Amino acid sequence: MEQTLSVNGKEYRLLKLLGKGKGGYSYLAEDGLQKYVLKQIHHEPCDYYHFGNKIEAEINDYNRLKAIGIKIPAMVDVDIENERILKEFIDGDTIYELILQDRMDSRYMEQVRGMCTLLYAAHTNIDYFPTNFVVQNGEVYYIDFECNDYMEQWGFENWGIRCWSKTPEFLQYVREHS
Repeated sequence: MEQTLSVNGKEYRLLKLLGKGKGGYSYLAEDGLQKYVLKQIHHEPCDYYHFGNKIEAEINDYNRLKAIGIKIPAMVDVDIENERILKEFIDGDTIYELILQDRMDSRYMEQVRGMCTLLYAAHTNIDYFPTNFVVQNGEVYYIDFECNDYMEQWGFENWGIRCWSKTPEFLQYVREHS
């Protein structure tokens, strides 16, 4: 892992890899004053998802989710040439970690259902996998920017909820990714 990455010429020190998604690698980074999430877009193949211009999609999805009113981290900066996004760091546990540690709270499920009300009214789905949600001070944030036009099969009730508790699907994922 590189020690630093730049966004539009400004250097950020990489502290750790937070995760790899379909579209990029996300790192905890800092500029000496505060922490951020720095996402480096990748172009690795993904069998089950097809992308167009990833950096453009990230920007468009961010704007779409902001307009809908979903709690997401601020997009601080975008380096289109290097395909990097600098996001506000939302410090807290992911829903995934809370499930693993038996610390899920019914208020978190209520909050995601509230997000669904806003999203469905705007004919939109997000990626409901629990690693994409962080709880900070009791508030649930969707930390990914991915969103798509609504399709019932990918809604929370038909897909997402299967991994928001220790279901067989969730436990299988844990076994395969531990």
